[in-house]
Amino acid sequence: MCEYKISERAYTKLIFHAAKYPHQAVNGLLLADKNSKGSLVEIVDAIPLFHQCLHVTPMAEIALMQIDAYAEREGLVIGGYYAAPENFYDNQLDKAPAAKIADKIQENYKNACFTLIDNKLVTLEHNRPAIQVYGCSNDFGRWSKAKFTLTHSSQTLEGVSLLLKRGAMRDVIDFDNHLDNPENDWTNDFLNKSLNDLQKLY
Repeated sequence: MCEYKISERAYTKLIFHAAKYPHQAVNGLLLADKNSKGSLVEIVDAIPLFHQCLHVTPMAEIALMQIDAYAEREGLVIGGYYAAPENFYDNQLDKAPAAKIADKIQENYKNACFTLIDNKLVTLEHNRPAIQVYGCSNDFGRWSKAKFTLTHSSQTLEGVSLLLKRGAMRDVIDFDNHLDNPENDWTNDFLNKSLNDLQKLY
C-alpha cells in the first residue's frame, strides 16, 4: 500500500473547510503530484467542494470536470478525497459523507487516498494531525488505514492553530460558495502562500 505525504497547503485548506462549517458535513478533493514516485504519493493541494448537499450528483460532476482541468494545467492529478462527517463523534470511514466520490476517484487513480477529518481534533490548540488517511490495499476497492506524514509537522500544526485562533478559516471558499457567486475562487489561491506568509495577512 502507498504512503502519503500531506503538504501544509493541503492540510490547512481541509482543516479550514471543516472549521468554517463545524455544524455541517463537508467534503473536498485532494490533488497529488502527477510525478509522485514509487509508493509515496505527495498530496500537494486540497479543493473544498461542498458544505450543503454533498450528494448532488450534477453539481459534483461539474466540480470534478473543472477541478480535473485545473489539475491538468498545474501538473497535478485528482489523487484523493476528504470528508468531515456532520456528527462530532462520527470518525469512522463508514460514516463519511458522499463516499462514492472517493470510490470513483480511486477507479481513475489507483493510489488515491481517502482522508477523514476527525472533528474532535479540530481545535484551537492544534497539537496533532486531525485526520485519518486510508488507501486501497487490494483490488476489491476496500479502504484501509495508511501511513502518512505531514510536511513540517510541528510548524504546520502550530501555524494552523494560530490561524484558527485569528479566524482565518472564515475566508476559505468551497465550490458551494462558487456556485452562489462565480467570482468566488474555489482554488483559494490566497491560501497557497506558506503558513508564515499567511500569518502576516491576519
